[in-house]
This record gives sequence, C-alpha cells and structure tokens, in this order.
Amino acid sequence: MFQPVITGTGVFTPQEIITNAELVVAFNAYADRVNGENAGAIAAGEMEPVGHSNEDFIVSASGIHQRYVMNKSGVLDPAVMHPLFPKRDDEQPGIMTDMAVDACNKALAKAGVAADEIDLVICAASNHERAYPAIAIEIQQALGAGGFGFDMNVACSSATFGIQAAADMIRSGSVKKALVVNPEICSAHLEWRDRDCHFIFGDVATATVIERKEDAKGDHFEILGTKCLTQFSNNIRNNNGFLRRTYEGAMSDQRDMQFMQNGRKVFKEVLPIVSKHILGHLAELEISPDDLNRLWLHQANKTMNDFIGKKVLGRVPEEGEQPNILQDYANTSSAGSIIAFSKYSDDLAPGDTGVICSFGAGYSVGSVVVRRG
Repeated sequence: MFQPVITGTGVFTPQEIITNAELVVAFNAYADRVNGENAGAIAAGEMEPVGHSNEDFIVSASGIHQRYVMNKSGVLDPAVMHPLFPKRDDEQPGIMTDMAVDACNKALAKAGVAADEIDLVICAASNHERAYPAIAIEIQQALGAGGFGFDMNVACSSATFGIQAAADMIRSGSVKKALVVNPEICSAHLEWRDRDCHFIFGDVATATVIERKEDAKGDHFEILGTKCLTQFSNNIRNNNGFLRRTYEGAMSDQRDMQFMQNGRKVFKEVLPIVSKHILGHLAELEISPDDLNRLWLHQANKTMNDFIGKKVLGRVPEEGEQPNILQDYANTSSAGSIIAFSKYSDDLAPGDTGVICSFGAGYSVGSVVVRRG
C-alpha cells in the first residue's frame, strides 16, 4: 500500500469579469422587456411580472460580488442571456480541454512533475460539453500524459469524489501519478433569466496532482482519508441531458432544462448532512475538530459555509480558518473548494491538518482530510 499525497494544484481563471452591478443592469433590462411585451397579460392577472434584481439582494443572498466567465457579451445581452461560444470543429480541442490544460500545467509545475509521468487523468465536473469521447482522454492527449482517463460527474462534489478515486488507485498501486481536473463552465447551465439564481455561478478550472509520498519532490499534503456520501434529492436539478431531444416539446424553451434549485430546502437539508459528515469523518480518523487548522469548503453560499464552519469547530471560525473565495469567483461548482485550497494552503506548517469538503446536487458530500508533510 502506498501513501497518496497532493503535490500540486493549479487554477485557470477566465479573463472576463461580470460584476453584480453589470449583471443587475442586464437582468433588469430583460425584465422590463418581458414585462412590456406581456403588459396585457400582467394587467389581467394572467401572468406575474418579472421582478427587478439588485446588488444588495445578491450580496445578502450569497456573499457574491463578481464572477469570472468565459463569455461576457452573451450573458449581458438582454436578448440573449447566456454565453456565446463559437462552434468548434471536431478536430479542434474542446473548450473544457483548453481550460483544463492551463490548470493542469500550473499544477504539474508546482508538483515538479512532467506531463508524461501522469498515468491517470480524471475530468470531474458538473457539466460536460459532450457525452463522448471522454473529455479526460482529450485532456490526456493534449498534455501528452500516459495511462488512461475517464470523466466523472457528481455535480458540485465532483472534485472530492475524483480525488478519492485517484487516491484509492495511488494507494493500491494501480497508478503512480494522477491528475484530477475540474473545468467548470457553470455559465452555460445557469438560467440567467431567473432572478432567484441569475447571480450564483462563475467559470473556472482547477487541477490537482496526486502521487505516492515517496515520489514527492517538495512540499505536499498527505491524504489521511477520504469519505463520500450520496442521498437522492430533486432540490437541485438540471434536466438538460442527452435524452432531451426525445421528449415531446423538448425543443421549446423549457425552464427545467437549466439549473434549478429549491434554495430553502437545500439550506435546511444540506447543512446538517455536511456537518455530520465532516465530524463523522474526523472521528473515524481519530482527529479532534480542535486540531483542525483549516477548512476549505465548497464555495456555494457564505451563510452556509459560516454555519458549517461553526458547527464543525464548535465555535465561530477565526480569521483565515475557513477561507472564502466566493466573493470573487462566485459558485464554481466542484472547483470552489479546490480554489480555496490552492490559494490558502501554502502558509500551513508541517503537521497542520485541514479538510477539503464539497457538497451539492444529489445530494452529495465528499471530504478529503489532509496533513501538511
């Protein structure tokens, strides 16, 4: 049996930013247009008017101030309200591969690992641009990696589930060096025309190098344990699967084909599941919450993270103990906890312990307990 360690992480950040102010202007213009076109139905009580959004509402509801996106112009066009990507020829690399390769190269450089040393690539993300061939295999080819690759989707928990799969294979000896990469184009599955969720997501890609401890060339984090949990729920859902063309009326503009959630139920049901999961995982590893130095939580909602941090630690987290990147990146699905880990882990000393935890649709929860080596 081999000890798996994290030796490098990388983050690809898109160049374009949408601030809350810009988003509100675009959404309110869309609302005014829809309300004007349906003034008669609204006056007759046959239709509810689309309400305006505002910056205070967005910050209060989420803690988000801006988000990075792969295409800004389409999202902010009130007549479009979604990203616009040029169609790529089949011989061109996919957009997820372009994002992933940037993050992977940064992670490989930090780990001091050459791409051709990698013998496993897992592309773990909440949405994939095609059903097959696997995005992971395209990334593998673009990097010049060996071995094999496969795609994984556990929504916002995809990264931690991917780390568990890679760590288990490292531990068993079936692979030596792995890349878990999370290219998240969340702007493409978000319903930007829904006031209750139009501000939630952003785009990004993260990558994590995992290898045997004896092969680590420098600073690293030992993976002390991984733990995954799923429990079915419809409270977060996207029906835009590959069967959608076969459904009667599916080519119409159906709301359920994009991101949907019952936010209040999610808040009420997910928080106790996640808190119990982390505390149970720590207990199995005989680690006291008092011995934790850092919590890198899924970046979905500041209020949720504050609650989980307080529940796990038994007190309000001190400055730096539970870093948030939500205000800058928004919710980036599975990549959020890895962004937080990548940006807020170098300061930890040997022996310091932390938990990477993501949670989301499914419901799903994945935790990775690590210790600075």
